[in-house]
Amino acid sequence: PAEYTPTERDLPVIGAGRTDTLVDLPAASLVPAPETATDPEVPDGPGPLYVVGDVHGFYEELREALAAEGLIDADGDWSAGNARLWFLGDFTDRGPDGIGVIDLVMQLSAQAAAAGGYCKALMGNHELLLLGAKRFGDTPVQSGAGTASFQAAWLLNGGQKTDMDRLEDHHLQWMARLDAVTEEDGHLLVHSDTTAYLEYGDSIEDVNDTVHEVLTRSEADEVWELFRKFTKRFAFRDEGGAQAARELLDAYGGERVVHGHSPIPYLLGEVGTEDSEDEGVAVDGPHVYADGLAIAMDGGVTMAGKLLVVQLPLND
Repeated sequence: PAEYTPTERDLPVIGAGRTDTLVDLPAASLVPAPETATDPEVPDGPGPLYVVGDVHGFYEELREALAAEGLIDADGDWSAGNARLWFLGDFTDRGPDGIGVIDLVMQLSAQAAAAGGYCKALMGNHELLLLGAKRFGDTPVQSGAGTASFQAAWLLNGGQKTDMDRLEDHHLQWMARLDAVTEEDGHLLVHSDTTAYLEYGDSIEDVNDTVHEVLTRSEADEVWELFRKFTKRFAFRDEGGAQAARELLDAYGGERVVHGHSPIPYLLGEVGTEDSEDEGVAVDGPHVYADGLAIAMDGGVTMAGKLLVVQLPLND
C-alpha cells in the first residue's frame, strides 16, 4: 500500500544524536583483481548468467548454493571461468554472518574477473539500512510512522551486533558504490519489487548516479527517504502488476524484471510477514508472475525457505 513503511510499528529514537557519520570516509583498499588479463587460458566472450537472491547473512547456505551450481570449489574460490554472476542485494541482517557474505562476494569479484567472468552486486534496502545505522546511528529522521532512526530500524529489521562490530571502512565503501539497477541479456535486475526506481531517473545510468549522489551528500533524511522507497514491495503482485512491471521495462529496457526483496512465501501469502518464523516453507525455485514479466528470486532463507542461485534465462 502507499502508506507502507519499513516496519509495521513506529520506530523509536534510542538515544542522542551522533556526529561520527562517516560522511568523508578515506579511500578504501578494495580487493584488487589479479593481473591475468593476458592469460591465454582466459575464455573469450560472455559466459552463462546467474543471479542470487537475498542472502541475509546465511554464509554457509550461500557457499552450498554456489557450489551446487559449480560457481565455486570446495575451498570457496571461483571455479566458473567466464560465467557472470549477479547478487540482487541484502547481504546482511537476520542471519549469522553478513560480513562473511560481503567478504566472499568481494573475493569472488576479484577471482571471477581474473578468469574472464565477473561477479557483481546490486544495492538492497538492507545495505542502505546498514550504511545508515553506521553513519547516522540514532540521529532522528522523519518517517511516515513518526520520528525514527536508522539504528532503531536496523535493530527492528534483524540487525546483528556481530556484523556491526566487524564492519570496516572498505565494506562501507563497497556497499555505497553498488548500483541499484542493471540490465543483462534482456533481464532488468533490481533488488526491490517496486516502481520507486522511476522516481530517481529515466534511465539506468540516471538512477544509479542519483543513488550515489544521495549517499555522497549523506543527509540523514534524504538517505532515509531512499531506504523507505526501496523498502516498498508487491508492485507486480496484484491487479495492475503486469502494467507496473512494464513501466519499469519500458523505462530501463529488458523483457523481464528480476528482483529479490520480497520472500516468495510472503509474496504468495503463505506466511503473514517477512519475519515469520514458520518452519518448512517450501520453495522449489524462482516465482514467475505478472504475466511472465516478473521473476521473484528471494527464496525466503530467513524463514526456512531456500537460498536461490539460478541460471538465466529460465526455461518455463
